[in-house]
Amino acid sequence: MTFMTQTIVIKKPVEEVFEAATTFENSPQIMDAVVGVELLSDGPVQEGYQFKETREIKGRKVSSVITVTHFDKNKAYSVRSVQQGLDLRYHYTFTETTEGTRVDFRGEMITEGLRNKLASPFLKKIIQKEDQDHLKHLKNFIETSN
Repeated sequence: MTFMTQTIVIKKPVEEVFEAATTFENSPQIMDAVVGVELLSDGPVQEGYQFKETREIKGRKVSSVITVTHFDKNKAYSVRSVQQGLDLRYHYTFTETTEGTRVDFRGEMITEGLRNKLASPFLKKIIQKEDQDHLKHLKNFIETSN
């Protein structure tokens, strides 16, 4: 169930944009609510790669394990986290254009259990508020580096 979509053009080559986006240690500088990242996998990012992301939400720190579920270098990747009946899936595609790199984002949320289904509209709003500007932050992070 898609609940959020975004597109942005970043004035850098696709290789540079993809590398920055998949260097998950950058997340605290790109996503407002993220306060820490712990890498759980060794080696290069690929399908099955995992990291633990800690967010501060309404004054509380909440951690979740995120798994890379799709990885096509310089073209696309997807990540997924499942916690307490809330299944979040974020999908990114990267397309080289004459202006730089277009990044398309699609967020999906699947809820399990009656409580989560009833709270679904509220949960979507919270997540949208947290992540609505992350592509703008990614653009700023990449375009102002170097």
